[in-house]
Amino acid sequence: MNNSLKTIAFISGIVILAYGVYTLFKPETQISIGDVDLIETQDNTNSYITIAVGIVIVALSSIIGKK
Repeated sequence: MNNSLKTIAFISGIVILAYGVYTLFKPETQISIGDVDLIETQDNTNSYITIAVGIVIVALSSIIGKK
């Protein structure tokens, strides 16, 4: 049971980390109408939080089985 919990935590941490990196680097929305460029600025706060949570879960999964 402990080994399966460790594996599930590790895989979910990697998935969350990958999603955070994806949202950090995905292209910004840009609309061009003639000479006017409308660019939606990207707020990366949620991406940083998601990456941090993924790193914490991966780190905890490596500590779970050590006693």
